[in-house]
Amino acid sequence: MRLVNAVQAAVPFLSTCIVIVAASGNAMAQAPSAPAKPTDAAAPAVTESQARAREILARMAQFLAKSQRFSVQMHAGYDAVQPSGQKIEFTETRNVTVSRPNRLRVEGSDSDGVKVITVFTGKEMVLIDHGAGVYVTAPQPGGLDDTVKYFVGELGMRLPLAVLLLSSLPQELQARVESIDYVERTSLHGAPAHHLAARTDSVDFQVWVSDGDKPLPQRVVITYRNADGQPQFRAQLTGWNLSPVVDDATFSAAPPQKAQKIAFAAQVARNAPPAVSKPGASKGVTKP
Repeated sequence: MRLVNAVQAAVPFLSTCIVIVAASGNAMAQAPSAPAKPTDAAAPAVTESQARAREILARMAQFLAKSQRFSVQMHAGYDAVQPSGQKIEFTETRNVTVSRPNRLRVEGSDSDGVKVITVFTGKEMVLIDHGAGVYVTAPQPGGLDDTVKYFVGELGMRLPLAVLLLSSLPQELQARVESIDYVERTSLHGAPAHHLAARTDSVDFQVWVSDGDKPLPQRVVITYRNADGQPQFRAQLTGWNLSPVVDDATFSAAPPQKAQKIAFAAQVARNAPPAVSKPGASKGVTKP
């Protein structure tokens, strides 16, 4: 998301998601845990294949949640549905480094070359948008889980696949996944993996989970079936490192000398008067 000015509306795209993630119309879920649905006595019996798929997904979630440090590269593409109904794909790469209990670094580069850096230092949140020449800081509200939920849910910022960063990932998936199936075993994306397809109340998602003692996600595809045009988010997750070398410098970020400090849009919007639409708005390509 571009921080063009302090009052620009924030559009979380696939931020927490798979619902894995919980963000919406634009993101992979916002993250507060959803209440578990009551058991339906008339629900169909779970097949062996479905039980296997759910067990693999649970192992992946538990493995990631217990990993105290890791880094991964994300190569992603997502659909922007235009007013005409046409879908246009935008792409991005993100280098993600996590150090629990409270630190995160994400270096992103959009398809237009603009770089955005997000850092949770353990004490504050720092976001630098090199394209807009602006940066923003705010106190960090707690550990990594609380900060991710606040960053995405309250501030409306983009953090694709943010739910994968949460230590509560097993509980998030347990609460949200309504059905899941085992599709196939494949080596198409590198090491042998299990291809799973699942549904929540608002999205369909597929995940390819590595076989073996490190059940890491290799690829994620999310379809927002209730959104106009049913846009998708697609990401390849490569270069997993479960013991990256990190220090205080890893989780620090200095804005460029001429960068302007602004406030998070959501913080400004809480105290701003309602926006007034202006006639003659641009009819060019729109991007989340």
